[in-house]
Amino acid sequence: MPTINLRRARKAYPGANSDAVPDLDLEIADGEFMCLLGPSGCGKTTTLRMIAGLENLSGGSLDIGGRVVDCPDQAVFIPPEKRELGLVFQSYALWPHLTISRNVDFGLRLRKMPAAERDARTEEVMTALGIEKYRDRFPSQLSGGQQQRVALARMLAVSPGVLLLDEPLSNLDARLRLEMRAELKRIHANFGTTIMFVTHDQWEAMTLATTIAVMSEGRLQQIGTPDDIYERPANRFVAEFVGAPPINIMEMSGDMTPLARFARGYLTQCLPGVNNAASMAIRPEAMRLLAGTASSLPEGQFSVPATVSGVLPTGGSWIIELQAAGQTVFMTAHVAPTLKQDEMVTIVMQPASLHLFDANGQRLHDADPLLAKLAA
Repeated sequence: MPTINLRRARKAYPGANSDAVPDLDLEIADGEFMCLLGPSGCGKTTTLRMIAGLENLSGGSLDIGGRVVDCPDQAVFIPPEKRELGLVFQSYALWPHLTISRNVDFGLRLRKMPAAERDARTEEVMTALGIEKYRDRFPSQLSGGQQQRVALARMLAVSPGVLLLDEPLSNLDARLRLEMRAELKRIHANFGTTIMFVTHDQWEAMTLATTIAVMSEGRLQQIGTPDDIYERPANRFVAEFVGAPPINIMEMSGDMTPLARFARGYLTQCLPGVNNAASMAIRPEAMRLLAGTASSLPEGQFSVPATVSGVLPTGGSWIIELQAAGQTVFMTAHVAPTLKQDEMVTIVMQPASLHLFDANGQRLHDADPLLAKLAA
């Protein structure tokens, strides 16, 4: 399977005040399942369309498998049909007047594959996706999830080197989305296809991808494994975008809350060498609660008194809302809490679970080993 390289890729639309994608360097490795993740309008679909050939680059270059397919400076543009890519849209785009088997073999007919080979390949792909029993039905006779499998089968039938998916699961209900995520994982494992998946759903990206590329305003914010993105966010944007409930932030500059002053005092005492932290953050699940006021804690732990203001069941887990020194803080629990409204508790935060960011919102990587040492 080919490797995809975008080098200083730029996309500008006529009349726009700024570039949709100003300067993007991105590599999608052979056999990788990469998710482009970000809010609406961040440039992820534009990036996918540039790779597919549906949008021309305004600058930079794109090569697939070592072959330059788009480079304005070299006056090179290879059309979509010659890039050996498969594209699945948010809408299924099935032919309503053709049966399922005819929809699946549509690309093979265009390639004039011999009938015997075409039928064998069509049967193989439909069987792999569990839609062979619907071969004589029409798209209108299938559910949304079944139609999505047909759209995927049509692309896989032509054995594309790269499969591009533009939010293909957004039209499905919650159960079907879960089933199709498992299906996509299986397809990637069985077919070894390089997959690029565009989504704004963080959990979709976390559960599917081998690599996640987080984008904002056309720029790449961080690229890494799902664990890297969640546990070591490169900046405030990534930290706040990924995670539900969202990460708790303590602003330690400007007009600070009492909790932020607690945090600043903690850093001053325990990490005197870290003096450029403008904010501290911690994930909701990384905190624990103690009943009442804690009399003593192990050295290095950060704690603050709080009041329970709400317990919100979400089915299988609970979100606990707390008022801590003038700031609302959320934590999660996987065991039903026995907390009452207005109960006094103590929030305890492990140093290794804290994230520190500078005034520009960038992660203070130098502080990570110091925090880990405190927790040891």
